[in-house]
Amino acid sequence: MLKIVGNTIIQEKHKATCHCGAVELELDLPNGIVDARRCDCSMCRRRGAIVASVPLSGIRIVKGMEFLKLYQFNTFTAKHYFCANCGIYTHHQRRSNPEQYGYNVACLEGVNPFDLRDVATNDGVNHPADRQRAATEK
Repeated sequence: MLKIVGNTIIQEKHKATCHCGAVELELDLPNGIVDARRCDCSMCRRRGAIVASVPLSGIRIVKGMEFLKLYQFNTFTAKHYFCANCGIYTHHQRRSNPEQYGYNVACLEGVNPFDLRDVATNDGVNHPADRQRAATEK
């Protein structure tokens, strides 16, 4: 749990935005940033984001729902959302836990992700859902 990043205190209800400001989210972060991580799957390693998790009820779209675009691939379980104007990834419904959203820590107001140290990397290349899918296709 991270309650402070750099000089920014993580609020219980913290604002997050895309680059152009068309999409604005409110995140419920009573325990601060929880489970910050990177992932090495084909999508995450290209976008380079640090993500953290909240329950599905932990994100509220304040404005810009019409600018959010959905992208899905592979198992089509995860739902990745991006701003159609500026292209910034804001959040996704997780495939490893579809009851949670992962959100882009860099979108949090006042947070510089380079202030985070020792961020763990998940093995998304060898994701358990991929192995289950491969086994059922044989």
